[in-house]
Amino acid sequence: MNRLKVISRHLFPGGSSEPLRVLRSSECGSSVPSSGEEVVVVHGRRTAIGKAKRGSFKDTTPDELLCAVMTAVLTDVGLSPDQLGDICVGNVLQPGAGALMVRVAHFLSGFPETVPVYTVNRQCSSGLQALLNIAGAIRTGSIELGLACGVESMSLRSVGNPGDLSSSLSNNEKARDCLIPMGITSENVAERFEVSREKQDAFALSSQLKAAQAQNSGRFDQEIVPVTVTVVDDSGRERQLMVRKDEGIRSGTTLEGLSRLRPAFKPDGSTTAGNSSQVSDGAAAVLLGRRSAVEALGLPVLGVLRGSAVVGVPPDVMGIGPALAIPAALRQAGLTVDDVDVFEINEAFASQAVYCVEKLGIPLEKVNPNGGAIALGHPLGCTGARQVVTLLNELQRRGRRAYGVVSMCIGTGMGAAAVFEYLGP
Repeated sequence: MNRLKVISRHLFPGGSSEPLRVLRSSECGSSVPSSGEEVVVVHGRRTAIGKAKRGSFKDTTPDELLCAVMTAVLTDVGLSPDQLGDICVGNVLQPGAGALMVRVAHFLSGFPETVPVYTVNRQCSSGLQALLNIAGAIRTGSIELGLACGVESMSLRSVGNPGDLSSSLSNNEKARDCLIPMGITSENVAERFEVSREKQDAFALSSQLKAAQAQNSGRFDQEIVPVTVTVVDDSGRERQLMVRKDEGIRSGTTLEGLSRLRPAFKPDGSTTAGNSSQVSDGAAAVLLGRRSAVEALGLPVLGVLRGSAVVGVPPDVMGIGPALAIPAALRQAGLTVDDVDVFEINEAFASQAVYCVEKLGIPLEKVNPNGGAIALGHPLGCTGARQVVTLLNELQRRGRRAYGVVSMCIGTGMGAAAVFEYLGP
């Protein structure tokens, strides 16, 4: 791979990595797919992200949120739902990972019963895993087109019930560590890798300011589906409103204000409500297809999936997952960190995001240019799909051929990443 890169630099002294698309080798001896066999993203939409428990979606069920984005994506591109081969939805908190909920959303969207749907729960990466599952089905020839979604209502379902587990887990250190609260894993990362409170707060401030700028300039408008909901106030009165703006962005955030916040998880800690992701509600949907099928239908190509990886890490420092998953996905794509224009790294906590960015040597200006989960929120099952929508819209906005990465850490100790290419206007 390194030799190919050296040769390509001689052939293309301007630094283009275009020849790598043709020359790169692939793992496990599988051949590089022809352009007609590539998995491409056609289109994606998301809802605004609402504040859990107190925001505009607090009384809205996840099937309603999901229905809004599923319908919008197909309507936007003029595709009939009966042309879909499968639908996969990421969800974390609903019973049975939301298997019943997504079929209800399917019918509320007017989709025919002949189109199948299923759910996947890989915790914080569930929305991205749904996309990778649909991509896998396209690669194997099982389907030509599929819809990958993510949805979560953290207003109606809370984190905390681990389910039925063996009492013998207490005798296994790694199994026991799977129950460590996420906030404590953030503290573990901060302490073990010496990520200071000052760095965490500075990162959090940057996230808020970038998100505020993006919102005020209208960058999110084309990716957000307006949703009409009914909200019940404390006195029981109902009112209808249209939700079209992310609710967690705090444009007035200052470093001084962040520094005054108390640690949220341990008295002498550095993780606060201000440098952690917000608990949120939201949904997103992404339409994928085999490139030859997409072009035959006259559908647009928003991006090409170039590589992906999921890795395991120690559960007690689960936040380091992107630091291992991103290099693995880039190797599969035949790229390096320097080749990537935008990194969408989920900000579960500033501690782990800062560690991953510094570990990989990623320039901060390439990270979450429109803010991340500290400002926007982190509706668990939705986030991975939401990041893909935001990433590809950002690459398209820049108007030139570019690469982007979506990545996140995963509770119980994993990391996931995917590499996309925007081919240009």
